Amino acid sequence: MRAALEQARLALASGEVPVGAVVVQAGRIIGRGHNHPINRHDPSAHAEVLALRDAGAALGNYRLPGCDLYVTLEPCVMCAGAIQHARIRRVVFGAQDPKTGACGSVVNLFEDRRLAPHTAVAAGVLADESASLLRGFSPIAVVRRVNAIRVQQVEGEPCSQQLTRVCTTGLWLWRAAPAEADPRVPAPDPGESVARPAQWAAVLWCVCRPAV
Repeated sequence: MRAALEQARLALASGEVPVGAVVVQAGRIIGRGHNHPINRHDPSAHAEVLALRDAGAALGNYRLPGCDLYVTLEPCVMCAGAIQHARIRRVVFGAQDPKTGACGSVVNLFEDRRLAPHTAVAAGVLADESASLLRGFSPIAVVRRVNAIRVQQVEGEPCSQQLTRVCTTGLWLWRAAPAEADPRVPAPDPGESVARPAQWAAVLWCVCRPAV
């Protein structure tokens, strides 16, 4: 589990939700992963999924019988499904997830006999350390990172030549585009007003101000 915590710290350092996972076979780590959905633009890039992919590549097999998966946060439904498909022997997790946990906090897919379960579950290992990492994570930092990515470039074109809609704290901003609108970028909704300079300044300040 400490190796999974190290993976979680790597996620935190890269601006991701700090969750880490490792796959262990016969006392040896064969797969590692940490949260990566923001940087990879991949909603499936959770720590557990990446650790399973790494382990599968190491063994040359999509089934991982006899392997255990350690993860710092209770797996979600997506990850629980992947764990079952991989035939993981046991899942050991740290902190519970009261919003999306699929090992008992919200649902328990590993106890549903209709799913032909193969996996045992152990909870609460180094739970305080795992939860402490999550409490130290700032969602505001993620919002700023996503907004920074959105206002950079689309397929290598300068932002000044694009119509980019940026969502920041519920406000929609529209940037002027050339006469011929880019078909890849959605057009403004009818009746939607364009932000005035004062509004631009206020919202840009919210996005770009340094973290406190």
